[in-house]
Amino acid sequence: MDQGTSDLNQVVLELNEKLDLLTGQVAYLTEQARISERSRRERTELMENVMPIAKDAMQLATDQFEEIQDYLKTEDLLRLVKKLLRHRPQLEMLLDQLDGITDLVAIMNPIAKEGTEKVVSVFTDLEQKGYFAFTNSSLRMVDKVVTSFTVEDVDHLGDNIVLILNTIKDMTQPEIMTFVRNTLLVAEREVEKPVNTSLGAILGQMRDPAVRRGLALTLRVLRVIGQQAETK
Repeated sequence: MDQGTSDLNQVVLELNEKLDLLTGQVAYLTEQARISERSRRERTELMENVMPIAKDAMQLATDQFEEIQDYLKTEDLLRLVKKLLRHRPQLEMLLDQLDGITDLVAIMNPIAKEGTEKVVSVFTDLEQKGYFAFTNSSLRMVDKVVTSFTVEDVDHLGDNIVLILNTIKDMTQPEIMTFVRNTLLVAEREVEKPVNTSLGAILGQMRDPAVRRGLALTLRVLRVIGQQAETK
């Protein structure tokens, strides 16, 4: 009796396992059927949405083709397709190069941006320091010089440019510039003082060795000027 009960329990257990397995398979098939039905509905909806667009696109292509059919023949189109197929490797290589250029542009874009910001910063700094204003003033000065001289004046300037530069070089020697600056500073102070133009005052100044030396130097310079004028 115990053996029979044990066998019955074993059979029931196996039946339960098979029912569980069958239930799982039914559930899986039901889920697959549901997914398939949903996919079918989505495809149907997609086709319903795409068909009007495709129809309009075909109509547009037909209209456009009718406009150019007098200029484009079927054999021309076939020849173009054949040429594209023959040059497929070159086209693929070209596309690869374009991809490489795109990658290069993506790499260089931050560098170029940083360089642009640096250039803008430099120009802003130059503007704040007054370089642009100085350049504009210099251009106006050059314009005035150009409009104030004739072609003959420029030719004469070219003939004497070496002499002019040598004269400027001699005049800009440190000792000459120091002498001129000191003379101007002293003269500016002396001009502000009251001047006694009486003969006695002038004769009194003649007793000053510095005055006599200045007068002697002035006469010497006048002598040189007179000699130059006589030579001319």
